[in-house]
Amino acid sequence: MSQLKQMSHLDNIPSTPGKFKMEKSPYINRLRLHSSLAKLTFWSFVFLGLILIFFFRSPSSNPLPSDPSRRSLRTSSWGGPTWEKRVRSSARVRARNGISVLVTGAAGFVGTHVSAALKRRGDGVLGLDNFNDYYDPSLKRARQALLERSGIFIVEGDINDVALLRKLFEVVAFTHVMHLAAQAGVRYAMENPGSYVHSNIAGFVSLLEVCKSANPQPAIVWASSSSVYGLNTKVPFSEKDRTDQPASLFFTVYGPWGRPDMAYFFFTKDILKGKSISIFEAPDHGTVARDFTYIDDIVKGCLASLDTAEKSTGSGGKKKGSAQLRVFNLGNTSPVPVLDLVSILERHLKVKAKRNIMKLPRNGDVPFTHANISSAQRELGYKPTTDLQTGLKKFVRCHDQCHHGQDHSYCCSITGIATNCYSPALLMQSLGMEKLAAAALHKA
Repeated sequence: MSQLKQMSHLDNIPSTPGKFKMEKSPYINRLRLHSSLAKLTFWSFVFLGLILIFFFRSPSSNPLPSDPSRRSLRTSSWGGPTWEKRVRSSARVRARNGISVLVTGAAGFVGTHVSAALKRRGDGVLGLDNFNDYYDPSLKRARQALLERSGIFIVEGDINDVALLRKLFEVVAFTHVMHLAAQAGVRYAMENPGSYVHSNIAGFVSLLEVCKSANPQPAIVWASSSSVYGLNTKVPFSEKDRTDQPASLFFTVYGPWGRPDMAYFFFTKDILKGKSISIFEAPDHGTVARDFTYIDDIVKGCLASLDTAEKSTGSGGKKKGSAQLRVFNLGNTSPVPVLDLVSILERHLKVKAKRNIMKLPRNGDVPFTHANISSAQRELGYKPTTDLQTGLKKFVRCHDQCHHGQDHSYCCSITGIATNCYSPALLMQSLGMEKLAAAALHKA
């Protein structure tokens, strides 16, 4: 036994003469372990400190300019017994065979007219709008006030707010959704493309997902822009045409309570003020023409789409069969050169326009639009009845009665809601919306 121990001890002698391997002491190992733990603890605190410094110096304490594409995500407070009561009352069907419709973008131009028409025939209507500032929100508030007069409640919220959408479907079993909420305009896409992705793509997907999960699932009608036909050279534009060359299915809608960024609207204002108006011409002095469609004709097409929509084939997120899918052009099918539009305005306004002819910019505008409405005629019974001459006469009459040279008044009645002209501020005051009215008056 002792010999084995000695031999074991000899194993500690190195093969190189003059160098000895010291036997490691457990005490020394403990010192090294404690030293390593101390270093690890020290650097952990340093790393944690850097994270905290980064966190407190983040945009929450030093805010950067807000992304304009996300501005519309703001949602006002919603919920509670009083709120739910207003939602149910607005969506209550009063006609025997009426439908209950959620109208997104209800404070918009088309949305306001469609909501009013549905309510007028006894359907249940609930609006949803985020009241963004793409154009003057006081105009949207004035439309909201008009709809309030007929018992239509517009919920202020964003279509990307899934919790809000689910709550609306929990409170009301909508039979239909009329989806009109979208970021409008073509040129603005060059400045803020994110806003189009946020509203027109992400928002639409959010709405579809909530509708898919609803029980019962509603029938959905949604609107697009004729700009999807883009650089298509075959006319008139058909629903079967390729849309893989978009420059930006409504065709240049106009009329009372319209969008102030549309040419007929700001042409009228500038002509009356004696300002020059820019009129685009196509390459080689070609004509720029649009298939101008009066708002009442668009409303008829929207209601016909809702009325002929088949019931959903699924419920609670499960599909039981093929769903109906149809695409219709809603236009006037009579393109009019923009120069003729200006001439008609001159006659009705009795003022000569100061024309500034310019080349059509390569920013999304197309030289012409022309709708093939044969499918809508066949399946919806759609038949536009208002030509541009008649429609502009109605618009100018409203504009002349309401504006009196003031920019803060917009237009007169929507059929069945109002018979007189209102400025947004005065209309909101009459409905007890004093704070909004004060803001509108201040802006004016």
